[in-house]
Amino acid sequence: MSTTKDLTASAILLNASAHASTAREERVRVSTDRSGYLPPSLPDGVVYAMSADEVVNTMKLATAHNVPVVPRGAGTGLAAGASAQAGEVVLDLSRMNRILHIDPVEQLAVVEPGVLNAEVNAAAAAHGLFYAPDPASTAICSIGGNIATNAGGMWCAKYGVTRESVLSLRVVLPDGRILVTGRNTIKGVTGYDLNALMIGSEGTLGIVVEATLRLRPAPIQTATVAAYFANVEAAAMAASAIIAARIQPSVLELMDGPTLEAVDAAQGTNHRAKGGAFLLAQTDGYGAFLEQDVLIRAIEPFATHIEKAADTATADALVAARRQAIPSLERLGRVSICDIGVPRNRLADVFAGLAEISTNTGVKIFNVAHAADGNLHPMIVVDPEETITEGPAKEALAEMFYLAKRLGGTLTGEHGVGLLKRDWLQEELGDVSLEIQHAIRSVFDPKGILNPGKAI
Repeated sequence: MSTTKDLTASAILLNASAHASTAREERVRVSTDRSGYLPPSLPDGVVYAMSADEVVNTMKLATAHNVPVVPRGAGTGLAAGASAQAGEVVLDLSRMNRILHIDPVEQLAVVEPGVLNAEVNAAAAAHGLFYAPDPASTAICSIGGNIATNAGGMWCAKYGVTRESVLSLRVVLPDGRILVTGRNTIKGVTGYDLNALMIGSEGTLGIVVEATLRLRPAPIQTATVAAYFANVEAAAMAASAIIAARIQPSVLELMDGPTLEAVDAAQGTNHRAKGGAFLLAQTDGYGAFLEQDVLIRAIEPFATHIEKAADTATADALVAARRQAIPSLERLGRVSICDIGVPRNRLADVFAGLAEISTNTGVKIFNVAHAADGNLHPMIVVDPEETITEGPAKEALAEMFYLAKRLGGTLTGEHGVGLLKRDWLQEELGDVSLEIQHAIRSVFDPKGILNPGKAI
C-alpha cells in the first residue's frame, strides 16, 4: 500500500507531465497485461510519453523522488511483466509509434518503441523486405515489448528471435541518462554486448526509446502444408521427424485437439473434424517446394491427412488459424499461458507429461507450440473470477516448469519471467548466476525503481 509520502512523490512526477492521467479508468487499463494476472491495487497514475525527452524527464524525476516506474508498451505481455500497483507510476510508450526511417539498401528500419510489429512489416514490404520476429500477436504487439521479452514467433524457426534482428538501441536509463547500444553494421565486437543484454531484460535495466531493426529480403516463394494427426503425440513425433530430416522450415506450428475446437468455435472453421492435432509447416526461398516434398515424406508415416495450400489465400487462412488460438481461448475465460522450452526430440514426451499434469491437477490444458524450436505454450483457462496465482492453476504451472526441467528444458522461451514465474527462477539459474544478475541490475538501477519485482 502507498504511503502519503509515496503518493506525494508520484503526484510530483505526474503533475510534471502534460500527458499524464490519474483517472480511474486509465489506471485500470494500464494495471495489467494479457497474462490473466490481476494486481491487488491500481497504480497511482500513468504518464503517456510522446518523445524520448519526456522519458528522460520522467526518469530524472522518478530517480530524484524514488518513484517506482513500470514501463508499458501495447500491454500484450503474457507474464505480468507490465503489471502495476499502488505506489507505482506506469510509463506508457504506446504513443511513441513512428517509423523514423527505412533504408532498403542496408535493409534496416529505425523505429520508436510503440510501433506495432505488423506495421513494421507492412512498411518493409513496400521495399521487398520483412522483419523476421513475428509473434502470434503481431497485429497488436509493439516493438518495444518484443525487445523487452526477446520475443520469438512463427518465423523464428528459421530467422531467429528478436535478438537476432535488433542492431542497435537508444535506451533511457533509470537516472535519465541515454545509453546507445549496438551499431548499424551486421557485425561488431567492440566492448561488451550491451545490446544483447538489453534485449530480454523485461524493462528492468532501461527504457528503449529507439531501435534500429534488421530487415531481410522477402522470400521469393513460400510453400504451405497443413497436416492432421490422430493425437498430439503423433504430431509431435512428426515435428521431430522434420528436424531429423535436416529441413529448416520457416514455420512449424502445432495445435492440439482442444485448441482446434476453440478455434473452430470462434472462427467458424472445421480443423478439429480433420484430426486430433494440427501441424502447420512452411518452407520458403527458391527451393521452397523441393523442401516441401522432403517435409511431407518425413511426416507421412505419422499423419492421417495432409493438405498443400493451393494459393496464398488458403495459406493465409491456415496461418490465421494458428494466430487466433489465444484470442479464441480468451472467449472461454481467463487464460494463463505457460511458455516452456524443451529439446526438440522431447516434444512427444512433453505432451505426454502435460496430459498427466492435467489429470493430476484437474486443470484442462490447451496446447500450441513453435515446434521447430521446442517452445510450447500450454494454456490454462479458468473462469473470469478465478485466480491463476494460487490453487490448481498455479500448481499446474509449477508442474509444467518441473516437467520442462526434467526433460532438459527451460522455464520460459520467449514470454519472459515477469511476475508470474519468479517463484521458479532460482531453480533454473542457480545461486551464482542469480547473484551476478542481481549485481548487473543494481549497476543500471541502484535505487531499484524500474519495474520493481519483475524478472530478476
